[in-house]
Amino acid sequence: MVTLTDIERESYKNSPIHRLDPRVKLLFALAVILYVVSLPRIHDDNLVRLLAVEAYLIVLVLIAGLDLRYFILRILATLPFGLGIALFQPFLKPSFVENFTPFPLDLPFGLSMTYEGIAFGSSLLIKFLVCITAVVLLSSTTRLRDMVAAADRVGFPREFTLLLSMMVRYLFLFWSVLKRIKIAQQTRLFNIWNRDVPRKWVIKQVGYSISSIFIRSYEQGEKTYISMLCRGYGSGYDKVYYRGKIKAQDIFFLFFSAGCIVYIHYFV
Repeated sequence: MVTLTDIERESYKNSPIHRLDPRVKLLFALAVILYVVSLPRIHDDNLVRLLAVEAYLIVLVLIAGLDLRYFILRILATLPFGLGIALFQPFLKPSFVENFTPFPLDLPFGLSMTYEGIAFGSSLLIKFLVCITAVVLLSSTTRLRDMVAAADRVGFPREFTLLLSMMVRYLFLFWSVLKRIKIAQQTRLFNIWNRDVPRKWVIKQVGYSISSIFIRSYEQGEKTYISMLCRGYGSGYDKVYYRGKIKAQDIFFLFFSAGCIVYIHYFV
């Protein structure tokens, strides 16, 4: 199971990708997503271009020295959301296609497939995979607080970065409370997967645990907010601890990656 602690542990590794400025990595991830989304919905070269971008991202993952098992698990955990949408496309008739070519396959319940639907569904799935890979690479090589500060310095709206900062803080708060509850349950020999215990009682205990998480997090949230105010939390607080400057290797990475994407688009 991949946890929040694992995500932060991976981001503390030391590699050429980890040492890049967070703003550069954020811009790179956004550029990849924008390029992938801007590709035509149905085109013969889409699949090759998308796979080439995915291969480039995998090379960056290897250079970063990330745990491949952890990396694949994170992608697989998110992939079903895109897979669920893409699987329906072969049976639908996209409005942007004028002429359909039926796929020669007899299906029950009057269902039919088209070549255009299959092409659109496969393109959609690969696009989703490339975007998720870029996001996982960014979050695995950048500490969360640096990512929020980088978004603020790049020019994201202040309200957005403030909400993102709060979300990061309270995600870890929730996770900390959940860990304490799990340890307390283990000391009482509570096991949710124990088949000898009535399921109704287990479900009731899980409900108690969820309500306990919210109540404890609410109380801890107030304490945390007061502590933040006491430590000088306010407008511009993130710029105090994040004063990194863009270096030559950051610019080289940005231009090299942009060149690779341009090359893939025009020559692959």
